[in-house]
Amino acid sequence: MQKQIKAQIDRIVSEGAIYADARWYPVEEEEYLAMWNGNLKSASASRESGIGVRVLYKGAWGFSASSDMNNLPGVFENALDNARTAAERVTFPVRLAEKDAIQASFTSPNQIDPFNVTYGEKVGFLKHMDDLLNQPGVAQRIVGLNFMRKQIIYIDSEGSEIEKHIIEVFPSIAVMGMDEEGMAHERTFRPSRLGETRGWETIDQELFTRESERIVRELNQVLKAEPCPKDDRSVILLPGIMFLQTHETIGHALELDRILGYELAFAGGSFVTLDDFGTLRYGSEKLTARADATAVNSPGSFGFDDDGVPAQDNLLIDRGILVGAITGRQMVEEANATARRQIFQGSSGANRATSFFRVPIERMTNINIDPGDDGTLEDIIKNTEKGIVLDGDKSWSIGSNREQFHFATEIGWLVEDGEVTHVVKNATYKGDTLKFYNALSAVGDESTWELKYVDNCSKGQPNQIMQLGHGIPVCRFDDVRIGE
Repeated sequence: MQKQIKAQIDRIVSEGAIYADARWYPVEEEEYLAMWNGNLKSASASRESGIGVRVLYKGAWGFSASSDMNNLPGVFENALDNARTAAERVTFPVRLAEKDAIQASFTSPNQIDPFNVTYGEKVGFLKHMDDLLNQPGVAQRIVGLNFMRKQIIYIDSEGSEIEKHIIEVFPSIAVMGMDEEGMAHERTFRPSRLGETRGWETIDQELFTRESERIVRELNQVLKAEPCPKDDRSVILLPGIMFLQTHETIGHALELDRILGYELAFAGGSFVTLDDFGTLRYGSEKLTARADATAVNSPGSFGFDDDGVPAQDNLLIDRGILVGAITGRQMVEEANATARRQIFQGSSGANRATSFFRVPIERMTNINIDPGDDGTLEDIIKNTEKGIVLDGDKSWSIGSNREQFHFATEIGWLVEDGEVTHVVKNATYKGDTLKFYNALSAVGDESTWELKYVDNCSKGQPNQIMQLGHGIPVCRFDDVRIGE
């Protein structure tokens, strides 16, 4: 099949295409199991295969995809026809940044393939966790397991051939209850990634047992808690909410296609402009953020992107100054030409598609914040006069250009004179993105740093759901409005 694909690429180039590539998925599988209050509510499995073809002709893209591998010439011809049609209306001719031709492979590290684990063992885990969560105060309890496995073979007209084997495991538990006023509250747990693996073995039963006890205890504390006060305080964000803050106001804001205006209709634009790179003070000197696709144990690490560019550790914000973006081969060329200066040296290897039948677009890898030197969580609390510790993502609202935000969290702990006093419910915080990050006053050390996974990042039209990660320490921000 690979020989046939290369033959079709050669043929399309001989017919006038500037460039062509193909992503063949021999197999893409997904399993999802969920137990709700002791009942197995979902046990689904899907499997598909196919090929997606991109063709560049006279500065315009054409794309075609099919699950029928018996008609390769037709798929390539459709892509070329689409490119020819698009070339009649192109406003900014597509150019691709240079890259090396690569012959390589990538396999996500795992010890136990979850697709080789019996359904009996998987359902046994769900039932065990459900029993642990079935405690007083818990009105609803959900345990979920989601598994993904895919093989991707990438070939392009520049001589690259790359084969990838990727396995992902996404477990979660959640408990819900009602307070005296009839308002629902929730505590959830999705484990951080530890070690250098990402297979079935990452489901640590001892860890989940401890965490199930914790979230049940914290849920009951929230159910009896007073409402979060309306106040200005120092906000101490644990990784369970700091990952979302980073995702929405750094990650999405720094996708280069969004900065260039290609995402306005669906998920909003970005306040960042091309003039900001190298000069904009995004945050205080304590903020260093990077798009690191080299962390071995994260779904945001994939070896090579769908342009055939190797995964990279790409600096985004250096001690508060904006220096980089999430980029692919096409957008860096357009950005440099539009700005009339070389902002980007080349692609950062972040162009990805969720499946063979979708076109690659700039997607987050692992958008991480470097740990700091302000000590442990306890150290940061001790050095906070008036604050609140927040955890758990409950809801979020983002300004149309990511310039503002409002987040609701699952739980809050008030801090007075360096000590935690009591739990509050309905804890929220809001702010203006740049003012907020410039108020970053403490960043926890490596002991506070956790890699949180995201299995449902949504972007694009048609919509593409992508998986990635965020390595995040505890962070404190001063003079933040809470409780509104």
